[in-house]
Amino acid sequence: MRRDYFELDVQNVDWVGEDGEPKKPFVRIDFHGPERLLREQLADVDEGDGELLEAENVDVSFRLLETHDNDPDAEGVVSVTNRLTGDFVFELNATAGDVLQFIRAAREYGRSADSDGQYRIEIDFEGSPLVEYEKDTFLVYDADGNLLRRESLIPSGIEL
Repeated sequence: MRRDYFELDVQNVDWVGEDGEPKKPFVRIDFHGPERLLREQLADVDEGDGELLEAENVDVSFRLLETHDNDPDAEGVVSVTNRLTGDFVFELNATAGDVLQFIRAAREYGRSADSDGQYRIEIDFEGSPLVEYEKDTFLVYDADGNLLRRESLIPSGIEL
């Protein structure tokens, strides 16, 4: 799928820098392409019944395309993958500053709340919600494919 089919909107991240009331970080990814293509990518192939992937079968990561060295404008790619097959569901462009701010907010929210996830992703088609995931892991990789543990959101007790 083309990356320009996607529009990203992030909410509930500014409270961290302002010492505000904790709110669960939320990202809405709106798809503006062929609906059939999005549904095929999100389909749970193991079920074979047209159901969409459940949260536990989806992984989210960010791969830098260049060294970020504290450059918030460094480019990267957010990837949503099918955990069962390893296949990419889709990818979209994002900047390091935006993603790392989102992860920082999710980490702080997780410390302040007992919840079913540290952040929420909603995937929409043309503005209409299609699927929503509660997640607590968000891995960050450098341009060479090495895991950046300090920047990643990894729940305690998880071994990678």
